[in-house]
Amino acid sequence: MRSRFVLAALAVALPLTGAAARELRVGYSADIVTLDPANHRSRVTEGVIHNMYDAVLTRTVDMKVVPEIAQSFRQIDATTYEMRLRPGIKFHDGSPLGVEDVKFTFDRLTKDGAMEGKTSPRKSLVGPLAETEIVDRLTVRFKLSAPWPVFPAYLPFNQVVSKAYVEKVGSDGMATRPMGNGPFRLVEWRKGDSVILERFPDYYGGASDIPPVGPARIDRVIFKIIPEPASRVAALLAGEVDLVDELPHHAIKQVEANPRTKVLKSNGTRSFFIDFNTTKPPFDKVKVRQAANHAVDRKLVIDKILNGLAVPLTTLISPDSFGYNPNLEPWRYDPALAKKLLAEAGYPNGVDVTLDVDNPFKEQAEAVAAMLTQVGIRTKVQLWERTALTELWKDPSKHDRNMNFRSWGDGALDPVGIFVPVLKTKDRGNFSGYSNAEVDRLLTAADTEPDQAKRSEYYQKAQAIIREEAPLLFLWLPQDVYGASRRLVDWEPSPRGIIKLHRAALAD
Repeated sequence: MRSRFVLAALAVALPLTGAAARELRVGYSADIVTLDPANHRSRVTEGVIHNMYDAVLTRTVDMKVVPEIAQSFRQIDATTYEMRLRPGIKFHDGSPLGVEDVKFTFDRLTKDGAMEGKTSPRKSLVGPLAETEIVDRLTVRFKLSAPWPVFPAYLPFNQVVSKAYVEKVGSDGMATRPMGNGPFRLVEWRKGDSVILERFPDYYGGASDIPPVGPARIDRVIFKIIPEPASRVAALLAGEVDLVDELPHHAIKQVEANPRTKVLKSNGTRSFFIDFNTTKPPFDKVKVRQAANHAVDRKLVIDKILNGLAVPLTTLISPDSFGYNPNLEPWRYDPALAKKLLAEAGYPNGVDVTLDVDNPFKEQAEAVAAMLTQVGIRTKVQLWERTALTELWKDPSKHDRNMNFRSWGDGALDPVGIFVPVLKTKDRGNFSGYSNAEVDRLLTAADTEPDQAKRSEYYQKAQAIIREEAPLLFLWLPQDVYGASRRLVDWEPSPRGIIKLHRAALAD
């Protein structure tokens, strides 16, 4: 097998001493895009970066927000927050982390053109943050231009960087030669092959609310890039890796049956759906979109393909999310109604369309396509590489594609992180071209509403409109599933989908 030879070569290139048992290898489903915390919008990338950088706040496995670099954090008023820095934190070059680094980090995220003329793609993850002020040698104050109640919930997405180091190496240097403050430091990034990290012995210990506190318990971590799901599973079963993400559901029983491996699961925060190109026929018509939603037997796909490890979606957000509307009628599988709606929309003889998808979700897309075809929405599946597909679908008015199978994560479990980018007019994740002035108004009002009850009401009203207009084919919210060696202990998956290995250990 190719993966066996590659990992063998990797071991030769990085000879181990008696601590070989303390090297943890992760079979990772995709390569990262950068090592600069401020220059990406990739959860896969963020998963690796989190092992090298810490943030002001972090989340526990049960999604509670707790201090990390901050020793304490408080809200002063509707637009002002204050953090007190934990003393004694070091960057990987031994230099101290101070309030100047915190201010520089957030200025770099928020100021237009701050990254050598480029604006950070993560700017929206700090909302209306207008100014980061140094109060004293351990205190920083965040000033927002408007209330944004989810500000603390979004701080775990933004890792603190070294002001001196960034000014020395620039954005190009940050992309490949990071200077972090987390439990591991970079040894080498072999693009397309692996990211190799080693334990940082002077790590301050991490969030005190998440024990055990202290340096990492693993000497070395290797994120081995294995995009092909079958190859990841084979590497795990052969003992070549200790942990794999995106474990295919059909492999769960095989992994559970192996005495050396186990399956780990967590409630996911990533919604799966299909963009309709609402700017072009046939999906410019509401009844066609409604027909498609009634054509899919979500429970059957969940049971047969996802091993029962998902819940069907009525709109876009998780039932665990703030502002979820429990009163909306779920999409009923009703092929007869789907055919009737299709005919009423002017397509009594059906219509031919194409569904775009990237390879990991081919099986799910094909199942949906077969169901759509049965009601007259004759669907051909076309495979793409995800980066190319994302680029193609950024502006649906400029292409003639019909449907796009994808997902969107909501790590904060708040509609502002998923409802707004995917469904607000011309927002960064709106690939369907959907636009509704009342939905926009409700989402804008909710964004800055400090009263949580009113804010929830706005989101629930927006969901009711979305349920009726069906700009997407709403699918399911799956659990995140990992395969692991039984030697891996003291690690469990987070609903955020981030593999942070600070506290992980390997049993003898």
